[in-house]
Amino acid sequence: MAQTREKCGDLMQWLGVDMFIQVLMHLDDPSDLVRLCAVSSSWRRFVIEHGICKQLCLRKFPGMCSNVDLIEVDNLIEPVGRISDCRRSWEWLKRNHRVYAFLARGLSPVVTKDCISEAICASSTDNYPEETIQNTLEAGDRVEDRASYWSSKGQANPDVPERLVYKLASKLCLVTEIHVQPFQAYFQYGFPIYSSKSVRFRLGHSKFPMELEDDIAIVTYGHRPRDDHFVWSYTSPEFPMAQESQLQKFKLPEPVLCIGGILQVELLGRAQRQEIDGLHYIWCSLVPLYTLSFLFFPARLLQFLHRL
Repeated sequence: MAQTREKCGDLMQWLGVDMFIQVLMHLDDPSDLVRLCAVSSSWRRFVIEHGICKQLCLRKFPGMCSNVDLIEVDNLIEPVGRISDCRRSWEWLKRNHRVYAFLARGLSPVVTKDCISEAICASSTDNYPEETIQNTLEAGDRVEDRASYWSSKGQANPDVPERLVYKLASKLCLVTEIHVQPFQAYFQYGFPIYSSKSVRFRLGHSKFPMELEDDIAIVTYGHRPRDDHFVWSYTSPEFPMAQESQLQKFKLPEPVLCIGGILQVELLGRAQRQEIDGLHYIWCSLVPLYTLSFLFFPARLLQFLHRL
């Protein structure tokens, strides 16, 4: 066994640092590094010092790149503690190795659309509760013979945006695409469609604990959430929206890891003016979200998420 370990060490030295890293980067699964680290202490130290687990994890899930600072800065997920600077550097590397191994192992490749658990708030609502944001979670635009949709307040300026904020079913998930369906007012003359001109999405977490009360999210000090109550780790490109009453699919450029479980749908521009009052509105009947995978939480990671 000692002779085998010695040969393994010689192989690493013979290949050189750069070539050995290239060999390790051809592994298909970051969890293979756990078995590789068991070969010898020198291999384990090499993998940890060069952040191989992190590199493999980010290659497998590119959307995680926007969350690296949240994962690593100030040791938010797994604090290192008060130790000497020299040892701190090594402990910090080991801690990152464990965290990225947890993330890679926890991701399960399951496509699901049932990943919005609650509607948190809307930037405005015209007639509450008849036109509440909660209606956007219904499966259709009619519920028990009544129209089911969310409506913004009317604006004379068609460029005024609206924002819908949702809580996801998991505080850690990999998001691939989001669907939005504008509402067609079948009870108005001409059957107008109150869509926005474009849409943009943000993913992140709340700065404060929130509780839902009468369909409105209340932060700990009792006010409705504002934009500065959230930290957005990802902002999508702006997607044009067709003025059509159908489910419109917006696929993100690459899968995005959402840490914190908060989604904001930003509706930009108002395509339709209401004849009755001459104001511009946005009406929306459905906002489903699709994910590539959910995360199953290791205990220490779950403790961190409870603080978000």
